[in-house]
Amino acid sequence: MYIEHFGLTDKPFNQVPDPEFLYLSPNHKKALTMLEYGVASHAGFTVVTGEIGAGKTTLIRALLKKMSDDCVIGLINNTHESFGDLMEWVLDALDIKSNATDNAGRYRDYINFVIERHAENKRVVLIIDEAQNLSVKSLEELRLLSNVNIDSDIFLQLILTGQPELIDKLNQPELAQFAQRIGVEFHLKALDFEETQKYIVHRLQKAGAKLPIFSYEACAAIFCYSEGVPRRINNLCDFAMVYAFADDIKNIKINTILYMMEDKKASQIIKSPEET
Repeated sequence: MYIEHFGLTDKPFNQVPDPEFLYLSPNHKKALTMLEYGVASHAGFTVVTGEIGAGKTTLIRALLKKMSDDCVIGLINNTHESFGDLMEWVLDALDIKSNATDNAGRYRDYINFVIERHAENKRVVLIIDEAQNLSVKSLEELRLLSNVNIDSDIFLQLILTGQPELIDKLNQPELAQFAQRIGVEFHLKALDFEETQKYIVHRLQKAGAKLPIFSYEACAAIFCYSEGVPRRINNLCDFAMVYAFADDIKNIKINTILYMMEDKKASQIIKSPEET
């Protein structure tokens, strides 16, 4: 809608995780390095946590692009129990064919698959996004899946990303054995103001911007309202560019942001009790 208006070649603030637009703040760079180190060092368990919209899924997408051919990768996104049980997710993610009608049979097929890949000098890497949705029971089942690893022979590597609730779950006494197997862990923080400003400029340049579009004050307002969370930044910047397009403005200043936020406040779907 506004791409041509701003002289862009692409939409800069898409809500879909896209590693091509990944901005590596110092914190995000460390998180990606930790993920890469977890794979390279054959860590049995790697855990990366962060707030909603902090960029965890985008980092996973970036990691997938860097994975070597000796890794067989399974990715689980839908971790809600209504989508099935853990063994069904694992078989589907790793594309393991199974005619088993019970979990014991599915587990046997999984073990055979992992051992066969190991014999081919391949490692199986299972990535679970939004892992905070897993129940304590499912997390314990994951630990049992890793029992295929024997001493220095790592047949299966597990990477979990999730919101801070995942940390609370992993600190529960029932998951003490799980926590002890975590070889690499990292918490992804939100961006500070300087990083937020660089993030906005980075994404605009990736989308083909030749000139500045957001003023310093507009970036400050975006940071204030987004609290430095990338997904919120994307949402606010995208709306601001729509507002600027509607007003035939090519340089977005703070008044556009404030006007937009007033409209968003007036039209929000879910209001707090104090506002009703």
